[in-house]
Amino acid sequence: MASVQYWAVGRRKTSVARVRLLPGDGKIMVNKRPMDEYFGLESLKLIVKQPLLLTDTVGQYDVYVNVRGGGISGQAGAIRHGIARALLKVDPNLRPTLKRAGLLTRDARMKERKKYGLKAARRAPQFSKR
Repeated sequence: MASVQYWAVGRRKTSVARVRLLPGDGKIMVNKRPMDEYFGLESLKLIVKQPLLLTDTVGQYDVYVNVRGGGISGQAGAIRHGIARALLKVDPNLRPTLKRAGLLTRDARMKERKKYGLKAARRAPQFSKR
């Protein structure tokens, strides 16, 4: 086990990702499975790799992630947030790059609650004259 490791937590919607960064050859493991196996869509894989691509640290760190809650899109966003925070702990000089890309800001958008008398948060039942 490597002596230097960086921990961070990322969140998106109801997903929480605990990210561990270790010096290595660039493999990304999500819930003990390779990222390619966990995420089927190429766009989600790109979202996860975005902080590494922006900071030119793609092959330098192994990323181990435990993620829970939400769907796969929210989980990908949580992992991205966690990786960005962990990279900040590795090198504080990366802050302007990550901040400009908006990767350090926790995306606070959540699903709106359902209201009584409606079918969803804002969807009203069909109107009938008679």
